[in-house]
Amino acid sequence: MSKLHVDSITKSFDEKKILRDIYISCETGKVVGLLGRNGSGKSTLLKIIFGTEKGDSQFIRVDDEVLQNQTDRKGKIAYLPQHFFLPKGIKIKNLIPLFCNRENSDKLFELNLIKPFLNETSRNLSGGEKKIVEVLLIIYSDSKFVLLDEPFNGLSPKITTEIQNIIKEQSKHKGIIISDHRYQEVLDISDDIYLLSDSYLKQIKDLKELQQYNYLPKSI
Repeated sequence: MSKLHVDSITKSFDEKKILRDIYISCETGKVVGLLGRNGSGKSTLLKIIFGTEKGDSQFIRVDDEVLQNQTDRKGKIAYLPQHFFLPKGIKIKNLIPLFCNRENSDKLFELNLIKPFLNETSRNLSGGEKKIVEVLLIIYSDSKFVLLDEPFNGLSPKITTEIQNIIKEQSKHKGIIISDHRYQEVLDISDDIYLLSDSYLKQIKDLKELQQYNYLPKSI
């Protein structure tokens, strides 16, 4: 079992504290849900963990190795951003081996969800189709830990359920942190839930706590 340990994260923008003394951890074999309102800092936190954003203070470790820069994270942490990242002119089947090892490449090539797009380039895909491909490339990528920022955005309920099942299946070998505004879909597959609210991260036990912190209406 491997463990991702994230500690002492603080971040300010223009004197405004977005993140204060954040602690979160994730082990291989687990899905961790990250909830919070728009603009609460979820994406910023994920970018700091991935290394594309610097915290004002931060301590990030995988097992015994402290991660200082982007190259330290190679093979350890993969990240699905909210914006599309696929190069426009390369066929999807040629991108798969760039992200995945041989075993996971073989699994992806057999996946019905991605088969219709293998001979297409990203330029010819709709937004929803691009999202499917990008989510799958990151989930199956050659990394111990996967950070998913809004993976269900723009996907139909049927496709969302298929992606949820794949996340649970892949979490047997990986640790996955997932953030999405579709909170029920996150709750359904998460072992642990955290809520980012007023720049602090709180571990949440149940829906009642989400109501107490005003993330959910009291009436549901």
